[in-house]
Amino acid sequence: MKNLHPTAIISAGAEIGEDVEIGPYSIVGPHVSIGAGVRLMAHVVIDGWTRIGARCQIFPFACIGTQTQDLKFKGGKTFVEIGERTTLREYVTVNSGTNEGEVTRVGSGCHIMAYAHVAHACVVGNDVIMANGASLAGEVIVEDEAGIGGMTGVHQFVRIGRGCFIGGCRASPRTVPRFLSSWAILPRFRASTVSV
Repeated sequence: MKNLHPTAIISAGAEIGEDVEIGPYSIVGPHVSIGAGVRLMAHVVIDGWTRIGARCQIFPFACIGTQTQDLKFKGGKTFVEIGERTTLREYVTVNSGTNEGEVTRVGSGCHIMAYAHVAHACVVGNDVIMANGASLAGEVIVEDEAGIGGMTGVHQFVRIGRGCFIGGCRASPRTVPRFLSSWAILPRFRASTVSV
């Protein structure tokens, strides 16, 4: 049984699985497929050619599947795929690919916290955690079970290896090998105190 709030806007053509809950004022585009048991809370936008796997939870003001921010985008059919059991918290953005047929993927069992961003053509593996405000630039690969700390930016084309951890408030301008911590290989930034 579906639980669709009367203020939700669900386009004709959208595929909605069994036991889906769609909250107040959420918007689902015409090319969206939502798997069984998914919960969209209030004010969620899912657009583009987007597939949401079963039992995902998407929190208020998340925006999934919208057009890439890449200035090279010339139109065309691009995709977003979210695996099963993934949580996307408040204000998370996941953009579609840039080039015709390109896919942005987030795997299964991921926990993407508030204000995180996944840009065009990124591939995020399974069981990845991205803390609040973590941002992936375009075409980043994050392997399974990696962790990215809050307010961390990952440069485009970088690969974050399986099981490694990028500490909070860091920048990752280059590849991080598997099972390492960013504290071991990235430059350290000293906190400064400013007196007013």
